Amino acid sequence: MAKIFYVEDDPNLGFVTKDNLEEEGYEIHHFSDGKEAWKQFKKEKFDLCLLDVMLPELDGFSLAEKIREQNQQIPIIFLTAKNLQDDKIAGLKIGGDDYITKPFSIEELVLRIKVFLKRNAVSDATTTTDVFSIGEFEFCFSQQTLTIDENTQKLTHREAEVLKFLCERKNQIAKREDILTAIWGRDDYFLGRSMDVFVTRIRKMLTPDPEIKIENIHGVGFKLNC
Repeated sequence: MAKIFYVEDDPNLGFVTKDNLEEEGYEIHHFSDGKEAWKQFKKEKFDLCLLDVMLPELDGFSLAEKIREQNQQIPIIFLTAKNLQDDKIAGLKIGGDDYITKPFSIEELVLRIKVFLKRNAVSDATTTTDVFSIGEFEFCFSQQTLTIDENTQKLTHREAEVLKFLCERKNQIAKREDILTAIWGRDDYFLGRSMDVFVTRIRKMLTPDPEIKIENIHGVGFKLNC
């Protein structure tokens, strides 16, 4: 049974969401403020995080930053009433993997959760078959690690998925719409901006090897050259 870390200060929404997710078979640990939630996160192991952005004591973005300092791999989905593009991008820049804008349907939320947990299960079952060479780097998708000269960096789920997609098409153009459909399941403007955030983060990780370039093919997509 997957164990979900859920932080939401609206008591009605929190109750309904928790109840519905438990009906789906998940173990839900619900907290109403960020500060108390963080205390509990440090004590237990969870499979996925659902974080409201506007929280008392410690907001969702700050909480996500703390979570990422301790755990790079756990999926983080933001639940937010904010529709502004900058807010969505801000959440992804600090390590979020996805976001759902309120009001949302339980069906949509369950679908997003299942996608992440399924990928977790696949990663756990995968061995060295998902290891890629990128210049001087070794990228292990199943472990979500990027290693060079015995220095290893941890990637988030989304970072690992984007990098794997590019690795499988090394020295070829990967179209934006193909990346979005394969990883996010849909193609829209906001998700395109989200993808740009992940590509930027991956570029920074790869800078120790100057021979590696992720080329931006304007209006088309990206090309991993190495």
